[in-house]
Amino acid sequence: MAEEVLIDPNGKSRGHLTSSLLAVAFLSSFGSSMLYGYNLAVVNSPAEYIKDFYNQTIVRRYGSGVDEEALTLMYSVTVSIFAIGGLLGSLTVGIQVTKFGRKGTLVHSTILVFIAGGLMGFSRLCGSPEMIIIGRFITGIHSGISLSVVPMYLGEIAPKSLRGFLGLMPSIFICLGVFIAQILGLHEILGKEEYWPLFLSLVVVPTFIQLMLLPWFPESPRYLLIEKRNIHATITALKWYRAKSNIQAEMEEIQEEQRSLSSVESVSVLQLFRDPSVRWQLVTVIVVNAGMQLSGIDAIWFYTNTIFENAGIAAHQIQYTTVGTGAIEVIAGLIGCFTIERVGRRPLMIGGFTFMGICCAGITFSLILQTHVAFMRYFSVACVVGIIAGFCIGPAGVPFLMTGELFKQSHRPAAYIVGGFLNWISNFTVGFVFPFLQMSAGAFCYLVFCGVCVGVAVYVYFIIPETKNKTFVEISQMFASRNGCEIENLPLAITDQLSLKKMNGYGTLAVDVDKTDKLDN
Repeated sequence: MAEEVLIDPNGKSRGHLTSSLLAVAFLSSFGSSMLYGYNLAVVNSPAEYIKDFYNQTIVRRYGSGVDEEALTLMYSVTVSIFAIGGLLGSLTVGIQVTKFGRKGTLVHSTILVFIAGGLMGFSRLCGSPEMIIIGRFITGIHSGISLSVVPMYLGEIAPKSLRGFLGLMPSIFICLGVFIAQILGLHEILGKEEYWPLFLSLVVVPTFIQLMLLPWFPESPRYLLIEKRNIHATITALKWYRAKSNIQAEMEEIQEEQRSLSSVESVSVLQLFRDPSVRWQLVTVIVVNAGMQLSGIDAIWFYTNTIFENAGIAAHQIQYTTVGTGAIEVIAGLIGCFTIERVGRRPLMIGGFTFMGICCAGITFSLILQTHVAFMRYFSVACVVGIIAGFCIGPAGVPFLMTGELFKQSHRPAAYIVGGFLNWISNFTVGFVFPFLQMSAGAFCYLVFCGVCVGVAVYVYFIIPETKNKTFVEISQMFASRNGCEIENLPLAITDQLSLKKMNGYGTLAVDVDKTDKLDN
């Protein structure tokens, strides 16, 4: 397999980005994470066409149409049902990744996309608005699953020196999904009335490619060894994902994590909340995942068109301006992905949230003064761009990465359930509350988001240690003193007596007879 050796500034080799690692990161993000971004933006362009379809169907069924308020309510249900599906999907992650594995869960969940794509694609032909709403709900379930499972899978197959780089790839593809939906939604491409069913159902294309190729790649080595105790499959997986010289060290590191676990069984969400040894890790997951959505990024998207209109941009040009903001999302995500292993997680989180907070305050300032100072309307556009860039460079992806890094194998599925639940419920809360907040507080509503951003940045600065280039066991030890407990190394299980002996550059199993005899005595 082709591979790239990554060199740090001191000239030391710090990891290998093999073609297999890159392919799995691409396939899992392309066929799963990208769909989340695509489904967020896909309903914006054909909104009026979908409303017309709803009204025409009601007229055909009942003989008379409905008023604009009722159509808006139906369209709002169509949009928001996606978040409800995502919330439901996030709650099933723990059961699925334990039963099917990380890769297995991604493969099994593809059936949801094909069902949803079929429902939405044939909805106009069947004259059924219900098919669109159900399809959106099902795509939400798939996104709720993939938003947690893809970072978990990539975090477990990546070497510690590449965990940040691969962990941010899903967030890049989320931004890319939004950007692709904005491009395809232009009137010159699929933004015409006759194309909206095709536009909604295109989600099946990347999923089909993922389904054809991803099953050929191995499962997470950590899952295979720690949860399935299949050392032969673990070595086979490591041969795919690592350079030959790294297999022995990697096996020893996974076995070290296995020894540090009080149980290889996955804990439940209730057990996670009751476990004092992960108290601060759990608080961190709650803060960063809720803060990611409560930072106001969704509200910014809600108000973007109005801000652009106030800046004097012609109505027919706003769609192209929106595409420009999508391009900024992708560029900012790429910057974060390619710098995270150099600067670390903390600077991207602290810098991203702080910059977003400053820009939120800037929007309030500009909205108040733009009636008196003409150029302030352009300042508000710059603040919108700044919030989007600040979000995508760090806060958009690092919380998912951090959720996986802060916990060991037994606690990781439950942690992703908590993080995913908070992500979706916060998303839904902002979408529901923001219009009322805007009516009551006006321009000052963005100061609420400013406070959230600054608060999360302060929390990260004082509480969260840097996890760059650390093993999962080392990260747990970093939190041990704060949690008021020590990491205990339990007696070796029988699988831990297995060590690797180098043979032809790979590894072969060898039983440590001395250790086994001591246990027998």
